[in-house]
Amino acid sequence: MSHKKMLQCSMGALLLLLPWFGGLVLGKISKDFSQCLDFFYKETPPAGIPAEGYQPICQRYQNQYRFASLYHREHRSPLYSAYILSHPDGKRPKSTWMFEPQLAYPTNSSDEMQDPIDTPVDQNLKESQAMDEDYKNSNFTRGHLNPSMHQKIEQDRDATFTLTNIVPQQKGSNSGPWEKLEQEVLKQFKKYCNGIMYVITGVMPYGPDNPDQHLMKHRVSVPEYMWSAYCCTSFKSKLDTPDRNAFPTYAAVGRNDHNSTNEFVNGTISKKGYDVKRMSLGELEDILRQRLNGTITLFNGQCNQ
Repeated sequence: MSHKKMLQCSMGALLLLLPWFGGLVLGKISKDFSQCLDFFYKETPPAGIPAEGYQPICQRYQNQYRFASLYHREHRSPLYSAYILSHPDGKRPKSTWMFEPQLAYPTNSSDEMQDPIDTPVDQNLKESQAMDEDYKNSNFTRGHLNPSMHQKIEQDRDATFTLTNIVPQQKGSNSGPWEKLEQEVLKQFKKYCNGIMYVITGVMPYGPDNPDQHLMKHRVSVPEYMWSAYCCTSFKSKLDTPDRNAFPTYAAVGRNDHNSTNEFVNGTISKKGYDVKRMSLGELEDILRQRLNGTITLFNGQCNQ
């Protein structure tokens, strides 16, 4: 074989391997969100997010798609989860934390999230995603992006207990102002929203300086901020004064680090620094543009019919 031919073969092999080094797994889970577009307004996922390193996951449980997540395999953390909000018909379940074998084994015949009791955990799985043991004896709680109490039926609530739907969240945020925001959104949905409410909840990583300082157990990326936005497709015409600016869209950013600057959220002593700032959808998208380096659009047409 000639030197030129050998070089062409080597370059071809390298190009095939590049997606793995970038953390992007083109496997059984999904190359895109085509199997679960129903969880996005007008079946359109957020636009403008840099694609490198991210893996779309159509979250499947008991043979049905329940919500969608954009996952970063190398960071072992989701960037966001997208879901349709419903009023729960029961209590928060006590579920086992499941994982996605397809992140480690793209040719896996099943695309279901799996219980670790039924599937052995090996090194490939640990390298591809966060494990429950990462959260044990850490300073962080398991922070849902799609919270179980935003889902109506038991199976949908159970499905939120996958490790690809949670991030390391400070307890002061998770059980404090951020939980209050989740409850507030649910109340607004029940009180005013007549149609479908699409929700996207995600995180903002720290800036590029010293990224290794913001890893849980040297493995899992810790977010500096949490964010969430919703789109209500139809709502009551008569709104109470405090809620007039909350429809059809609403957004918020919350601190996950009480030592962060006031760049996006003003901190107060009374809330121990884990404040949540309510804002317009446009304000949130501008903040995401600054941190994610892209022109971000969360809802197609800004949720205008």
